[in-house]
Amino acid sequence: MNLVLMGLPGAGKGTQAEKIVEKYGIPHISTGDMFRAAMAEGTDLGLKAKSFMDKGELVPDEVTIGIVRERLAKDDCQKGFLLDGFPRTVAQADALENILADFGKKIDYVINVAVDKDILMERLTGRRICKDCGATYHLVFNAPKNEGVCDRCSGELYQRADDNEETVQNRLDVNLKQTQPLLDFYSEKGYLKDINGQQDIDKVFEDIDQLLVGLNG
Repeated sequence: MNLVLMGLPGAGKGTQAEKIVEKYGIPHISTGDMFRAAMAEGTDLGLKAKSFMDKGELVPDEVTIGIVRERLAKDDCQKGFLLDGFPRTVAQADALENILADFGKKIDYVINVAVDKDILMERLTGRRICKDCGATYHLVFNAPKNEGVCDRCSGELYQRADDNEETVQNRLDVNLKQTQPLLDFYSEKGYLKDINGQQDIDKVFEDIDQLLVGLNG
């Protein structure tokens, strides 16, 4: 199964990616992991990507697309993959279609974990992280036993600067603007499957699983 996973920050995409990978045994390919692996292997494209990243610049599409091609050509992708963080633009989506066509493959589904913006705001601004062990909590959904104190190590909990309301609002607006053309593109192609991400985590996965069972059969 060849899947693309989408969802705004706070939609629970990472959790669902783990569950899909665990059940179906396909590699979870995130853009960051791909870049790091290509740089570690010292491939030409990896070194090119590093030269941009070292300067704090965006990696150009042609380099990103080349790294994606290299990654999807690896043996562990023969039975499928779960792409996360790529494509980010319609141009990248077109390029992905061309790459897969060269390999005699196509996307099966683009799974969009859909959550209302006001719920995402609540999820993202309520997050608290332990300064010592990095454990993550949520004031509404997963509160620590004692306010401001980590259950695991008794470390101090803090709110990341990018979790405050104004920053989160801006982040969601930027993501929405970027994501919508891509959702429209995949909707027109018939690949897009919206999954209600406002349910319990296990119910969200159950809905995704129902979609995928047919592919695996």
